Amino acid sequence: MAIEPIEPTVRPAQRSDVPAIKSVVEDAALFPPEMLDDMIAGYVEGTTRDIWFVSEEDGHVVGFGYCEPERMTSGTWNLLAIGVLAKSQGHGIGGAMMRYLEDRLRSGGERVLLVETMGTPAFGRTRAFYRANGYTEEARIREFYEPGGDKVVFWKHL
Repeated sequence: MAIEPIEPTVRPAQRSDVPAIKSVVEDAALFPPEMLDDMIAGYVEGTTRDIWFVSEEDGHVVGFGYCEPERMTSGTWNLLAIGVLAKSQGHGIGGAMMRYLEDRLRSGGERVLLVETMGTPAFGRTRAFYRANGYTEEARIREFYEPGGDKVVFWKHL
């Protein structure tokens, strides 16, 4: 039986979303959840150009993304984190979040979106996701994260 795709609500994150984002971070094992408060502080205070966004299903946050402009570039952004609760994966939520971010950046006159991930077999689904969403593998830095853990950089022109 095929999983039905849904069209989730994707919107800018709000301060009140931080606990739910932390739950997604923990569920998806993206990074240590205790790092989140410092990472999102500038966004919720309005002191950065960072973009934080969430995806909702039935009024509950099931995914989030975080993107920032690349320093010393003109119109290049880097998606630093994107995650969806395990129970909500496979329904098109990640793709909807990517389209939301790309549209938002494009409408702001931005040019390029980069995404970095790990080159190990454990991240094969992640790399396939980016390829399926129109991203090209642009660079690979061998053993960047750890022995055998290449950094893979994906690129898309907006």
